Amino acid sequence: MIRPATPADTPAIHALIRELADYEKALEEVRVTEEQLHEALFGPHPATYAHVATDSADTVVGYAIWFLNFSTWRGVHGIHLEDLYVRPTARGTGHGKALLTELARICVDRGYQRLEWSVLNWNTPAIDFYKSLGAHPQDEWTVYRLTDKALLKAAGTA
Repeated sequence: MIRPATPADTPAIHALIRELADYEKALEEVRVTEEQLHEALFGPHPATYAHVATDSADTVVGYAIWFLNFSTWRGVHGIHLEDLYVRPTARGTGHGKALLTELARICVDRGYQRLEWSVLNWNTPAIDFYKSLGAHPQDEWTVYRLTDKALLKAAGTA
């Protein structure tokens, strides 16, 4: 049901990324191409990784894209889960939990001490799911982001 992604999974993961963005009401923000995704996941020096969830016909129905982070306080790496998505038709069958379980297992096996991710405040189904697994929100932290014109301005190039 859960396995590391392969290059052949790139089109399916790309399609699921677009589905997730549509669900999050931000499809117009998706710029990644299949080629970029393939390079990020399977190029000569990947720093991003993916696992997929498949159904009984080996069709990809979900994915998790993640990368390593580092805790200066703990002195070890952790995993930042960038995306976790399971198609609505495959939800409730354990795919999402199995993807998170696999990432938790990787953390434990490699001595990583954190598995972290962000969730939109309005995404109550996801929040409830994460809480059911024992995850705790980090309410005292606020994520900040520079993109597009603001990023160029901060870099002194705008």
